Amino acid sequence: MTIKNAPSSSGFTLVELVMVIILIGVLSVLGIGLFAGRSAFSPLLATQQLASATLLVQQAALAGNPSNTLTISQTGDRLVFDAGINQFEITREGATLSYRLAGGSYTNVPASGFNVTFSPMGRVSGPVARESIDFRLSGESQFDLCLSSLGAVYTGTCQ
Repeated sequence: MTIKNAPSSSGFTLVELVMVIILIGVLSVLGIGLFAGRSAFSPLLATQQLASATLLVQQAALAGNPSNTLTISQTGDRLVFDAGINQFEITREGATLSYRLAGGSYTNVPASGFNVTFSPMGRVSGPVARESIDFRLSGESQFDLCLSSLGAVYTGTCQ
């Protein structure tokens, strides 16, 4: 009975391993460069935060809760949506949030805050009762939002 040995050519050589490590390093450097200039700010996320905060305050108003006011403010590098005991914050990355009441022009949301109150029926009661409010996010691009007089938040300007 004779035993034949298989050729010992299995596995990777040191040169092959070093080349793979170098290739992975080059690809990772290129990949980091592609994403380094991108902003983390998302107008869609700001829309969702505004809609969530609005819904919470509306529900509180419908339940007869005294915290029926949504305060929106922009400080330093953050947009803040304060809905009573719930607070939502996102980084604004140089974007500016402004609002427009019916027939007016856009005004930047102050650091002290812009208050929107809701009636016991869940409708906008302030700053102007039963009036829709336009919001505009300006930065690298412009993004319009509408808070309807019934409390719905959607993209675009109010009609």
